[in-house]
Amino acid sequence: MIKILKKSLQVSWVALGAANSFGATPTLQGQSGYINMPSAFVEADGTVSVGLGHDKPYDSFWVTATLLPYLQITGRYVGISNIAGFTNVAGGYGSNYGRYKDKVIDGKLMLWQEGRYLPSVAVGKTDIFGTELFAGKYVVATKTFGAARNVEATIGLGKNRPRGAFAGIRWAPVAVPGWAFVGEYDATDYKNDFRASESGADRHKKGPAIAVEYRWGWLGAQIARQRDHFSANAYLSIPFDQREFIPKLYEPAPFDPKKAPPQVGVDEWQLHASHGAELVQALVKQDFKNVRVTFEDNTLKLSLTNSRISNMGRAVGRAVRTALAFAPRGTRAIQVTYTKLEQSVVTYEFIDLQRLTDYFTGLVNREDFLQTVNVRYARPSDQIGEEQQGLLAAIGDEGSLHVQVGQDGNTVQLVSEDREANRFKVIPKVSFFFNDPSGALRYELWAAANYDRRLAEGLYLNSDLKLDLFENVSGVTQPSNSLLPHVRTDIADYKRGGRFKLNRLMLNQYMMPAERVYARVSGGLYEEMYRGVGGQILYLPKDSRWAADMSIDALQQRGVKGWFDKRDYQTVTGFTALHYKLPYDVTATARAGRFLAKDNGVRLEFKRRFPSGVEIGIWYTRTNGRDITNPGTPSNPYNDKGVFLSVPLNVMLPLDSQASASIGLSPWTRDVGQMVASPGDLYDLVEQPRRDLNTFDGLGNFAERRDEQNLPAVHPPVDAMPNPWPLFRMRVEQSVKTTPTLPQWANGAVLGGGAILAGALLDKPVDRFMKKHEGSSVARAWNNVGKATPVVLAGAAASAVAFGDARMQNIGIISLESIAGAAALSIATKHVVGRARPNEGLGQWSRATDRSNASFPSNHATVAFAAVTPFAQEYDAPWLYGLAAAGSLGRTAGREHWVSDVVAGGVLGMAVGGWLWQAQRTDTRSNFAVTPGEKSVGVAWFGTY
Repeated sequence: MIKILKKSLQVSWVALGAANSFGATPTLQGQSGYINMPSAFVEADGTVSVGLGHDKPYDSFWVTATLLPYLQITGRYVGISNIAGFTNVAGGYGSNYGRYKDKVIDGKLMLWQEGRYLPSVAVGKTDIFGTELFAGKYVVATKTFGAARNVEATIGLGKNRPRGAFAGIRWAPVAVPGWAFVGEYDATDYKNDFRASESGADRHKKGPAIAVEYRWGWLGAQIARQRDHFSANAYLSIPFDQREFIPKLYEPAPFDPKKAPPQVGVDEWQLHASHGAELVQALVKQDFKNVRVTFEDNTLKLSLTNSRISNMGRAVGRAVRTALAFAPRGTRAIQVTYTKLEQSVVTYEFIDLQRLTDYFTGLVNREDFLQTVNVRYARPSDQIGEEQQGLLAAIGDEGSLHVQVGQDGNTVQLVSEDREANRFKVIPKVSFFFNDPSGALRYELWAAANYDRRLAEGLYLNSDLKLDLFENVSGVTQPSNSLLPHVRTDIADYKRGGRFKLNRLMLNQYMMPAERVYARVSGGLYEEMYRGVGGQILYLPKDSRWAADMSIDALQQRGVKGWFDKRDYQTVTGFTALHYKLPYDVTATARAGRFLAKDNGVRLEFKRRFPSGVEIGIWYTRTNGRDITNPGTPSNPYNDKGVFLSVPLNVMLPLDSQASASIGLSPWTRDVGQMVASPGDLYDLVEQPRRDLNTFDGLGNFAERRDEQNLPAVHPPVDAMPNPWPLFRMRVEQSVKTTPTLPQWANGAVLGGGAILAGALLDKPVDRFMKKHEGSSVARAWNNVGKATPVVLAGAAASAVAFGDARMQNIGIISLESIAGAAALSIATKHVVGRARPNEGLGQWSRATDRSNASFPSNHATVAFAAVTPFAQEYDAPWLYGLAAAGSLGRTAGREHWVSDVVAGGVLGMAVGGWLWQAQRTDTRSNFAVTPGEKSVGVAWFGTY
């Protein structure tokens, strides 16, 4: 077996090395390129690279991820020699921090890939957020040459860093695989770098540089000679687009029907609980938990979950295979409900057991088998209740305590788990904390003892004891200067509070009040810093693209001793969250509500899931809390942000597993935009089973047949975004063909001109009235409504595209097109007319000093009326015009526009919206769908010519 494993790994590594023998190779800063200069290439979709680059005086630890096939993001931690991070004075503030360090985020967007004649072209930006010490922009083009495509040339133009024209070339000799020779013209003007005279960077000169590099599988290294010094780069590239890195050599085989007892009749099976108990016992041995069995109306019904198998379809397949072997004679159907914490999620119904048997043995293809299967969202009635306790009593409990080494990715763990998922586990854990002034690296190593117990149906006790073994986080003594309540910044006080603590002690009641509706009520010690009571409710529509939940928690800050002591701070947090599925298996989540420091705002999250199951995500929070902790200032407060990575361990283990390893990187001494640790997030609970349900036929790797491993339903392809150009061209053609005739234009011009002239008569009297009441609360509120109206209406149009049926999606697209077209015409008209705004005090017909900020027409009114017109026409809803007018007139309340500006904007928006609606509303040649195939998630445009 070891030889087989070694061979498989070797094939995987060599294949990756061959695919990347040149081209998308990281620079010293992590982005794909040469030595310091970037290329237009990005690494393969899903590739994550980690490396160390040394280019005196800079040392960089960097991580680069190709989040989308055309988008590469790099995060790097740069140390600058010869410059103290805070002070060199012994005992001074930050004296133990060491040299200066900076966090940098870079991005590269590939505009198009290389073609037969055209090069690949990309644009990039360095040091996007934060201090911007290494900020720069560039555009770059790259082309490969030669029969083997082993020669690569690049030319680009940069601003700031690099500055001016740059170039690069790479040759990967076919005779020596893995090796490449690199040359570049470095256009970086190092003397302009941060404190370059102190660090020594000013001694670096722009100009040519050469390097040699070698890449073997996932590993790579480069040594370069620049004009006056050497540099080095070493890295590890992991292809997370692969489904697994290690074959499942130790995966247990499915249940062998030959091991089942002799088949009995229905009466015998129902009379003696031992027959059902044998089935339950066989399922428990396969890692099934919360198993419930009943027999009704000649249907064998099961509800269960699996604690190890990652794919729901494969888990259900093993359960059905086992149930088929134990089912009594006369069984006509089998029903399996897959649960999470005893909450029914998905139900599988098999109505032809002979065809089911034939499918398992390979005698029936998948298409024929699907005619006898129904896969659907579960109903509350599908859950088998507590009346099975008599049957379960006949089963022995095998929850013995034992030591596991290398299980679920843990080096060692002490664990006990029984058939009801009652579990006791002791495992080592470690945390790292970076960039505190008192020391650049802080760590904490502890032993975590988790005890989870089922108390009743859906009621669970969850606890976590913590014993600190080694830590230096308590050495952080500098008090925070945060003006917000210290909801997180006092974390060092908690680390000093005691070595042995009760981190968590929660009672969680999970419920399913209706189909696709889940709820949770919780109370107890949430985490190290907070206790309280709260709850959450989740709604899953039949449309698999989105879900929504609400949560609320009444919290009190715990004391630093880590038991039942408390602090005085209390708060209530509450959020409404919307989750939406995008192409490339990207999930966007927006949370709006109240955070821990009583600041109100929005948190946006985006995460990409790769075929391996690895998830990479980012979040950004914007609230009204003004955090002035560095780098925040009173004029530019800090907003919480971060990145996270979740790796399913089954891709690196020789058997399947649901365990995962997660890491998050964000500032750890911030109070703004903070949330309490969820006792059990419902969306996270059902996200994977729901994904499996809505992936093609919902069966996944159900039968584990070798002849089906290449089926899209078994191994789904990446759900890519189709090319929007055909649809765009089609709609333009439709609109051009239905352009209004000259009489129609003339009639519209007369009506629109009359309305604008009528509005002009009201310009002065309305403005005098608004000037008189300019400071009133009503005028301010109306002005704010006017500012928000176009944003809200445009968002409503986008929501129609995202959530509506086919008709509403089409009207939403027309509305967005109308907004874009009408806004462009409005901006152009502003530059031509150049009318002054009322608040400039120059008069009704005066010219604006800044034509780009001219008054006529009102952009806000244009966008508002363009957004509502297609909907008003399609759904016969003239009240929408009133809504747009009421909001747009708020611009006169703030004296940003004359009445005639608003009327002109409304006329323009209605004209464009009406024209595009008339052109595209009834055309059957084009169609838009966010879900192109059966139970698949994606965005597609369909059209015929």
